Order: sequence, then structure tokens, then C-alpha cells
Amino acid sequence: MRLIGHLPNENSASTFSDYLYVQGITNEVEREKEGWAVWIHSEDELAKAREMLVGFIGNPADPRFQKHSRQATQLKEQAEKEEKAAEKRFFDRKKIFRSTGPYGIGLFTVLLIAGCVAVGVLSKFGADLEFLNAFFITHIDSMGRYTPGLPEVRHGEVWRLFSPALIHFGVLHLILNMLWLFDLGSMIESRQGMVRLLLLVLVTAALSNFGQYYAHHPFFGGMSGVVYGLFGHVWMKGRYDPTSGLYLHPQTVTMMVVWFFICWTPLLEMFGNIRIANVAHGVGLIVGMAWGYVSSLRSFRRE
Repeated sequence: MRLIGHLPNENSASTFSDYLYVQGITNEVEREKEGWAVWIHSEDELAKAREMLVGFIGNPADPRFQKHSRQATQLKEQAEKEEKAAEKRFFDRKKIFRSTGPYGIGLFTVLLIAGCVAVGVLSKFGADLEFLNAFFITHIDSMGRYTPGLPEVRHGEVWRLFSPALIHFGVLHLILNMLWLFDLGSMIESRQGMVRLLLLVLVTAALSNFGQYYAHHPFFGGMSGVVYGLFGHVWMKGRYDPTSGLYLHPQTVTMMVVWFFICWTPLLEMFGNIRIANVAHGVGLIVGMAWGYVSSLRSFRRE
């Protein structure tokens, strides 16, 4: 907030505050030693508000300043009603944990996490490459060679388009992805149902895995592409369709976007010898955002 000046008494401060509010300038007044301070919320309106204050101080009895008290009260009451209505539409995490399955999350989210944990343990967290050959997008021999063109998928092993998402190289890799899957998967499954979450996971997994394979090689794995797909979907739905009940705090969005771009730098590989499937992240994010945005537009058309 920015201070635009002071008025001598509470009555004048209240009158001017109502006038600003009716003009679309949100503000607050508070008592200080110098009088009643007038603060505005938007710095973009600073010059305009100061000009109005000068006019008010020059002629506080002007009818244009005196007639807005009732209108301001009505506008504030309306804004309060709209805010309460919006809060009811937004996602309440406590409701999720009360309304979903015995583990506080949906059945499909539970099964997905269990599958990732099982593959992680059985593959010794990526160390047993022979075991993982059934989950890679295509077969890789002991020399790291593979046949281009996804011959296994073309011959019916279509699960390979999705199964790389179950692979995790290391305990930390698994834990981080499962925490995000727990959070985002629970939210979507609770508010939009198991079928919607299932479709989102399958589509983002297949496209992000294929994108990573096409851009580099088949030696990759992880739920990160799906996680970024779910993130993009929730981000867009919360932004463009508040009635969906999906919502992310702006700080969460910032953190995920910053991490996304950090992964594209050589820092993680230089200092931690960590290689990231960045193409999978990017494809998943784009697919999830597009899905969330388009479905928001369809929701508005139905209304």
C-alpha cells in the first residue's frame, strides 16, 4: 500500500475514503499522530488518488465528495458477498481428506503411488536394468543399444508408452514425485473424479514419454512429466474456472515454474550429477496447461 496524505479528522477521512472507493480505488484510513492517514492499495493509481486528495482538501464541502457514502457501503457489501461466494467455490483441502478414500486420497492416486513404490523397490531404485527393461519405452540391451521406431509398441506392448512414469532412479527422486502426485492427484480426483485423473495421467504420460524418447533416448523414467501435466491443469483451471474447486497458491506456481527453468540449466548435472528429463517436463506442462485452459472455456460456454 502507498500513503497519499493525511486528513484532519475521522469524518473527513471516512468521506474521502468512500469517494475513492466509488471511483474504483480501494483504500484504507487509519489514525496517526499527524491526523488520519489515507492509504491506497494500487501503486498504479497513486497519482490519480493524490490529485483527488488535493481537490478534496481544497473544497471538502463539494457535493461530489459528500454523496458517495451510501453507494460505497453498498459496493463494499456486494464485494464481501462475492468474496465469500468465491471462497466457497475454491478448493478446500480439508474436505478432500474427509471425503476421499481410507488413506485420505482417491483410489487411483493410491494405486499410482503404490505402483511407483513397487517398481522402485523391485528395481532397486533403478539399479536393476534387467528388471526395468519391461518398463522402458523400448528394450535396451546390456550395451545400451536399442532399435529405433518403438518396435515393441508397434507390436502390441502399448503399456511401454506409459510405464516409464513408474521408474524412479533413487529414493529422493521417488519421494519428491510422490509428494507432488499425492497433492495434485488428490485434488483432481476429489474434485473432478477418478476418470478425469486417469485420462490426464495416461495422456500426459504417453505424450511426455514419447517426447523425451524422440528428443533424446529411451533411458529415462519418472513421474515428473505427469506431475507437471497435473500442475499445469490445476494452474489453468484455478485461474480461468474458479468454480472447478482447483486452486494453487501463487507461491506454489512460482516455485514450480522456477524449478522447471532451473532444471534446464546445467547446474544440477554440474553440482549433483543429476540428469533431468526436461523434454518430458515441458511436454507434460504444455499438455496439462492446454487441457486446463480448454476445459475452462468449455465450462464457461455451458454456463
